[in-house]
Amino acid sequence: MCKKFFCLVAVILVSLATVNGGQRKDSLSVNLSTPYHTIQTHIQNLSDDNYHPEIAALTLNAEDLTQEEAAELAIKLKQIYTGRGYYIDLEEISKDADYYDSLNNEAKFYPFSDDKDIYLRKVGDKWLYSKKTISLIPQKHKALFPFGTDVLLDVLQKYSHNKLLGLYYWQYIAILILILFSFIAHKIFTFLLGEIFFRIIYKSTKGVISLDILKPVARPASLFLITFIIGLFIPILQLPGLSTKYVNLLIKGLVPFFGMLIAYRLVDLLGYYFERLAQKSKSTLDDQLVPLVRKSLKIFVVVIGVLFILQNLDFNVTALLAGISIGGLAFALAAQDTIKNLFGSLMIFLDKPFQVGDWVTSGEIDGTVEEVGFRSTRVRTFRNSLVYVPNGKLADATIDNHGLRKFRRFSTRIRINYDTPPELINQFIEGLRKIVEEHPHTRKDFYHVYLNEFGVSALEIMFYIFFIAPDWGKELTYRHEIIFQIIELANKLGVRFALPAQALHLERVHDKEFLNADFSMTAEELKNKISTINQQKGISMEPAKE
Repeated sequence: MCKKFFCLVAVILVSLATVNGGQRKDSLSVNLSTPYHTIQTHIQNLSDDNYHPEIAALTLNAEDLTQEEAAELAIKLKQIYTGRGYYIDLEEISKDADYYDSLNNEAKFYPFSDDKDIYLRKVGDKWLYSKKTISLIPQKHKALFPFGTDVLLDVLQKYSHNKLLGLYYWQYIAILILILFSFIAHKIFTFLLGEIFFRIIYKSTKGVISLDILKPVARPASLFLITFIIGLFIPILQLPGLSTKYVNLLIKGLVPFFGMLIAYRLVDLLGYYFERLAQKSKSTLDDQLVPLVRKSLKIFVVVIGVLFILQNLDFNVTALLAGISIGGLAFALAAQDTIKNLFGSLMIFLDKPFQVGDWVTSGEIDGTVEEVGFRSTRVRTFRNSLVYVPNGKLADATIDNHGLRKFRRFSTRIRINYDTPPELINQFIEGLRKIVEEHPHTRKDFYHVYLNEFGVSALEIMFYIFFIAPDWGKELTYRHEIIFQIIELANKLGVRFALPAQALHLERVHDKEFLNADFSMTAEELKNKISTINQQKGISMEPAKE
């Protein structure tokens, strides 16, 4: 009986020593006197070759929890460390039993500077994980392993204990599965997203956007989803050392990168859509405005995307922006002309003094506007050279826009010989007026055709009309038609155009009689001849109605 009694007492004492941190096993096997020893006890007793979760649980301030619950929380805390890539350098942890946090004015130690929810607090003569840390472990663990993926982790760790080059066999298999999943899912997501985008955007734009335009958007959207999904499974791999930290940084950088790429491609998509709309409008300035807006949006997307990437990679974006703002002031002072030209381009787009394709004159600049950029406007001169005019200068200059004319003036003097009979002159002038009236592209409500002046060597007829022409090329075409009809009329009537005085003098010297018109016909004969010519030409000589 006594032997059995002593055996029972021994078993009870051993059990109590295992559970109670202040009794024998705790005092012999567990050292919680400093933050260093507490974290060392927690990590080392959950290693592969020294797996004792019940001892690791003694590092928690969990008086109201059972041994199993405390051990489970200790395991989850270790999984959080590995899953997030928290690297613990024991040499950097304080070995001072009386460590004191001067910032918070209490005995508290933070193992990780970027996670203030996990810390140790001194309780009596022991350093333990605080009750706040213990209460947040389930929440942090669930956020790190969503959708019950921690169950998959437990299964994989339970049935695989063999290693190769520092990794378990199941880790190699999981990495291979992730690679295959990424490849297959990328193909599937690209197809599905392309179809979804195509159906939605094709209907909303009434066929303006095709599937070929949407595919560049679907690809980065697919990569964005895949990267996000992979990020959920990376903690399950429980990679050793700093591997998880760097992989997590890569994932955190790729997610905003692909997001930026999606926004960048969407800008191209919007630009293409608005370009098609601009082509339908009469104005040509919006054709130039769309590319500028697209470039501006792309720059904005890239800048914001880079800031998000740097923030996810744990860069101090606030300090970076502060430095940029200080440097931006110096840059602004050094780039006053560039900023002036930028605002000049904005004024051009707001005031619209000209459009692409307009013929403009400003000082020594004379040509057709080809492009309006952020800094300068490109003008094609009539010598076919290119002139780049700073927008700041152009916005302050006087611009004569010939392209905004409703009518294009054609003013010339028709010189005829002094010996032309008055009746023929009247008939010729009436014919000129009829040409203006019957031409389809002349202004009918305002023109002047009169015998106007006694010139040095000829009678001068003022020919002052206006064309309804959209551009200079059409104006030249209409001029050609009018001048050709004037020559035809003069030949039919026998009107001779006067030559310069020097030419007349030379012809008289050489006695060239063929240049002298024969006006021996009577007025009645001349009138009958003119009537016959007009009937052949189809011109009515009745006075034009007012």
